[in-house]
Amino acid sequence: MRKIIISGILLMMLGIAIIDFIKKEERNTEMDSRFQISAESDEDEGNVGLEVGDEAPDFELQSMTGDFITLSDYRGKKVMLNFWATWCPPCKAEMPDMEKFYQNSEIEILAINLVETETKFQDIKQFQAEYQLTFPILLDNGNKASDLYRIRPIPASYLIDSNGIIQYFTYGPMSYEKMMEEYMQLD
Repeated sequence: MRKIIISGILLMMLGIAIIDFIKKEERNTEMDSRFQISAESDEDEGNVGLEVGDEAPDFELQSMTGDFITLSDYRGKKVMLNFWATWCPPCKAEMPDMEKFYQNSEIEILAINLVETETKFQDIKQFQAEYQLTFPILLDNGNKASDLYRIRPIPASYLIDSNGIIQYFTYGPMSYEKMMEEYMQLD
């Protein structure tokens, strides 16, 4: 009897995992088709995509101060997009270097917080104060930007040149030295 119950539970868990996988694949396919349509409609702008050499996909998010910011607002400037969360140990390790990088270069940093993974908004405010962050923190409500950029592990960073072209991306924390090295290669 015990083996039957355990087998039933395992089969149920396997079924749930398969259904979850199928739903994620359907969502990814939907995102791919929306992304393709967006990229095709902007032929004048170049190839919109996520690879080095592609034009970075545009988005609009609200900042901690309540302003709405789009990536295209920063056209003509060098930009670092950083996807992060307060509970993420590598994100915590990277933040002092990001602030130093922001202070010692002419780059615009847009730190995109994955709000959906946070327990409460106050955690983001406390994190900003604790790390004395002066660059804009954008709130990715509904995972709009993180889905668009297909963010899986965090932190994840993109360095974008003044023409809006992705020049570098990485998953995992970056050191100040690596940030400066990649920054020096931007136009």
